Amino acid sequence: MVVIVGAGPAGLATLACLNRLSIPNIVLEREDCYASLWKKRSYDRLKLHLAKQFCHLPYMDFPPNAPTYVPKKGFIDYLDNYVSHFGITPRYLRSVESVIYDSDAAKWQIVVKNMTTTNNVIETEMYTSRFLVVASGENSQGTIPDIDGLDSYGGEYIHSNQYENGRKFRGKDVLVVGCGNSGMEIAYDLWNWGANTSIVVRNPVHVLTKEMVKMAMIMSQYLPCKAVDKITVAISRLKYGKLSKYGIRMPTKGPFHLKETTGRSPVIDVGTISKIRSGEIKVLPGMEYIKDNEVVFTNGATVQFDAIVFATGYKSTVRNWIKGSYEKF
Repeated sequence: MVVIVGAGPAGLATLACLNRLSIPNIVLEREDCYASLWKKRSYDRLKLHLAKQFCHLPYMDFPPNAPTYVPKKGFIDYLDNYVSHFGITPRYLRSVESVIYDSDAAKWQIVVKNMTTTNNVIETEMYTSRFLVVASGENSQGTIPDIDGLDSYGGEYIHSNQYENGRKFRGKDVLVVGCGNSGMEIAYDLWNWGANTSIVVRNPVHVLTKEMVKMAMIMSQYLPCKAVDKITVAISRLKYGKLSKYGIRMPTKGPFHLKETTGRSPVIDVGTISKIRSGEIKVLPGMEYIKDNEVVFTNGATVQFDAIVFATGYKSTVRNWIKGSYEKF
């Protein structure tokens, strides 16, 4: 028996592989659906940033008529078909409370809260398994930095996993904190909806187009990472020029070296950079503190905002429930 924690794409892929081999398995999912991050906590304009041939799950390609960069709805439809085709049946509303390895029995002991019960009575279930697959991902819980004055901020603030689109922010002054892919794309989406948009860019980032990334991934099948990085950075410089004059610094290490060694992805530009260069989206440095509706930045500037969107990443919650020393988590 294999117990899998998490019914996101990685969990679904693992299940499909096990089902094909007729290996008994159970998947435990704390939400009421699979792929909950895609279905419940992603913004409307989201697309896969990588070409579809690099993103399909095992044993099922995307349909031939799917676009190269699959949109959110198309990816969810693909997952729906995947689940149906491989007969995947997760156990929903199961919150894993603790996991410990019993070395004497050579099995994992998994304590789970079953939240499907009625009358507000939550039952506890116990699972025992020789094998455990943790597929709950790195995006279990959104993180918002501890900024002095945030608790008394007079405007609205949300994490990016609560952002759907910029409709309600039209005409408002909005600050996006975080310059990764979510932050850059949300800033562009806000601008498209007519918000007066600014973005905090604190750390150096590589900026590429999706076509550059696709080319690099093909090259990486034949060339070493160092060569792929050198070519990709040169093409990026040709397209974007010197972005440091707009407040965006480039890292000293190459984009795919950083991805391999730190997990940090390059920013895949969806149109944000042109709006930054034209001044339609403003770049600001790190935040110092907040006072009422005003944000004070590390360069001394003070700017008033109606809303703040924190695209400041996620953290895994695995260490909250897995007991023992497992440094990989």
